[in-house]
Amino acid sequence: MPYPKGYVLEQLGNRLIYDERNYDIQALKEEFAELSASLTDNSSCKIPHDSDLAELLRQTKLIIWDEAPMAHKYCFESLDRCLQDLMTKNGEEKKIFGGKVVVFGGDFRQILPVLTLTKNMRLRQGPNNEGNNEIESFSNWLLAVGEGRISEPNDGIAQIEIPDELLIKNFDDPIKGIVDSTYPSFLQNYNDYQYLLSRAILASTIEVVDSINENMLNIMPGEEQEYLSANDIDRSEIHDYQVTQLFTPEFLSSLRTSGLPSHTIKLKVGAPIMLMRNIDQTQGLCNGTRMIVTKLANHVIEAKIIGGKHHGSVVYIPRLDMSPSQSPWPFKLTRRQFPLMVSYAMTINKSQGQSLDHVGIYLPKDVFSHGQIYVAVSRVKSKQGIKLLIHDDNKVAKEMTNNVVFKEVFNNI
Repeated sequence: MPYPKGYVLEQLGNRLIYDERNYDIQALKEEFAELSASLTDNSSCKIPHDSDLAELLRQTKLIIWDEAPMAHKYCFESLDRCLQDLMTKNGEEKKIFGGKVVVFGGDFRQILPVLTLTKNMRLRQGPNNEGNNEIESFSNWLLAVGEGRISEPNDGIAQIEIPDELLIKNFDDPIKGIVDSTYPSFLQNYNDYQYLLSRAILASTIEVVDSINENMLNIMPGEEQEYLSANDIDRSEIHDYQVTQLFTPEFLSSLRTSGLPSHTIKLKVGAPIMLMRNIDQTQGLCNGTRMIVTKLANHVIEAKIIGGKHHGSVVYIPRLDMSPSQSPWPFKLTRRQFPLMVSYAMTINKSQGQSLDHVGIYLPKDVFSHGQIYVAVSRVKSKQGIKLLIHDDNKVAKEMTNNVVFKEVFNNI
């Protein structure tokens, strides 16, 4: 059955295509999925000129690319080459993006600018201006952090002081301190969906996130199940056979990088998890979807979606073969594992797009990339919902931390 007029289709991760006509695009889902493979500097979306997908793109009037700063430049170049190629069938000269209107959206305080935002829509507005002065003050502070206007000159890396009311200073064990602040009365609420949906701990590195999630699973009642991945490399790109002998199963299992699940995933029924891949948009199974584990089997995981229009839907997660889109190693790693992570805690980068009532930010080490502090502190809906725990190598509480902002990013916006 055709989708209704005005249906918005997700393409290539965060790329959205608007189809003005009634058009049956369900059959094109698999073709779109194939476009998410690793990109290079000369990649192009291989779409046959006489295919339904090509015709859909020719008829498209507007392409909206959300979260554009999060995409690699090869993604833009690939789509540009593809659209130029498809539109030459109509005898048109080669124009950028085939002459299509392309709108890029995103907050460049987070990563890199298209729009200058003046109002934080995530923060709640009180009725009859109640509490609006505090909201405005907090919103202005968020913008100042994102634009590097605190502790100036701040163009690169600068130390900023965090307001005292946002800090956790009294703790013996820092992980216990951030857990108790973000997840109060955890043992009484660990199976409460709304309680888990509304809060998360953010940290700057995968290693810190893993330690917090492991701690939370150990506290949580229930039997734990462990899932191990199967790993392999693409030998077609390696010409020296002896080199492949160095890639032992133990070595491949130890590798970690952004967007790739861990070799070992430990889960319990009732634990919150987050998807790391787009699986089926129609069921709400997209990168970043949060769920609660309801059943654990050997080859599939049953979970219930929390939040969004698919809230409460029961879904089944299989193992998938996954490779990093941009490999940090001189070979291509393929890992067969469940495309998910435990999400009591998540990396700051992974939290982009989330809106939460309660956020704990744990910084045993300073952030290291543009906009990370801004992303972390702007996830909440109110000032009362955020706490930061910062400490040095001796676990002594700190009031200051690095803020990384490159102001050249904001030029001419």
